[in-house]
Amino acid sequence: MSTRNYFGTDGIRGRTNKWPMTAELAMKVGMAAGTHFLRGKHRHRVVIGKDTRLSGYMVENALVAGFTSVGMDVVQFGPIPTPAVAMLAHSMRADLGVMISASHNPYHDNGIKLFGPDGYKLSDEDELKIEALLDQDIPLAASQDIGRARRVEDARGRYIHAVKSSFPADLRLDGLKIVVDCANGAAYQVAPSALWELGAEVIAVGVTPNGTNINEGCGSTAPLLCQETVVSAGADIGIALDGDADRLIIVDEKGKVVDGDQIMALIAARWAKDGRLTGGGLVSTVMSNLGLERFVQGLGIDLVRTRVGDRYVLEKMREGGYNVGGEQSGHMILSDYGTTGDGTVAALQVLAALVRSGKTASALLHQFDPVPQLLKNVRFSGGKPLEADAVRQVIAQAEAELQGSGRLVIRLSGTEPVIRVMAEGDRDDQVRDVVERICAEIERAAA
Repeated sequence: MSTRNYFGTDGIRGRTNKWPMTAELAMKVGMAAGTHFLRGKHRHRVVIGKDTRLSGYMVENALVAGFTSVGMDVVQFGPIPTPAVAMLAHSMRADLGVMISASHNPYHDNGIKLFGPDGYKLSDEDELKIEALLDQDIPLAASQDIGRARRVEDARGRYIHAVKSSFPADLRLDGLKIVVDCANGAAYQVAPSALWELGAEVIAVGVTPNGTNINEGCGSTAPLLCQETVVSAGADIGIALDGDADRLIIVDEKGKVVDGDQIMALIAARWAKDGRLTGGGLVSTVMSNLGLERFVQGLGIDLVRTRVGDRYVLEKMREGGYNVGGEQSGHMILSDYGTTGDGTVAALQVLAALVRSGKTASALLHQFDPVPQLLKNVRFSGGKPLEADAVRQVIAQAEAELQGSGRLVIRLSGTEPVIRVMAEGDRDDQVRDVVERICAEIERAAA
């Protein structure tokens, strides 16, 4: 495959006002993506959503200039979750959807995610064709063919309606006290509204975005605020989303964090019992706990693993006809309801199970005992330490030791010079020992 200079595993991302996340490149992306999707004789349309970062204004205006300059009409939604852009791109018959977000990253980063007319993230092939155009002179539209831009004010309402329609029609959330932490991000209006409309008593935190506080001490990557609020308010459950609301972490009534593995276990088990689980399995990544694998296998459900990244989970789901997939970090993809991860929709499935079961969140969401798992990162400044003989030898030795009772996952980060070493197994001391030995050998090789 050709080298990717701009697109990573989730669109283009970086620190704003540093290459490649500049207004200049954003305009060029609009021109290139617009040109790539100018197919057929109809008026072409792109829809654009964003999260609450200060730089969103700059990136949005640059993209609008790029798209209109090649003859594409633009519909702007303002702050709205990533899954809402995917859904509305499809329902509004757009040729392309764009989300301006760096997801769970700090405010000084931003990113551009692209969705095709079917609402799915673009294929590698489409991204490479757009990349090729970025380095060329792109022909501009004739004066009379320049695109128009308009704002749609009811996009959030349309998304709230779609989210609520994923919740069983015979259930209500009356009597439930729910904390929802929106990470001062894209769901700060829609998630609390959807829960309130379904009858819940909602305590909303992380709902006062100011452009620089997205994901700061709140949301799925910093769940302490949600934990403390659940306990102090005596809430039944807490829901923590990330900056663009495609990720979900749950907090039970005791203030304990529940990760994506337990959420997937619950949804897959419930759907299998109701005859709704398709593909005969569940799709997750190599990082999901061995405890999850053993739990679902005990129910006669396969666990299909992919490399890290929700796009790879989705690819495998589409390939095998699976309708439940996700990551331990909280990306939840329920393809009956959407074409990408959606934290709010996944939360409603958990809440439906909570209402039906009559159990507490802590009882319901403890589906399995995770086996001891340890992840360590080793930074290196150059070279290929994983190819050193001594490193290969210690990895082979560790794999032999864990055979049958654990797993080892070693991978290069896709975004920074870091090697991630993860081991899990039934014995805590063995897992620690294996990870420390491998990390020490990698450090020696990288020195």
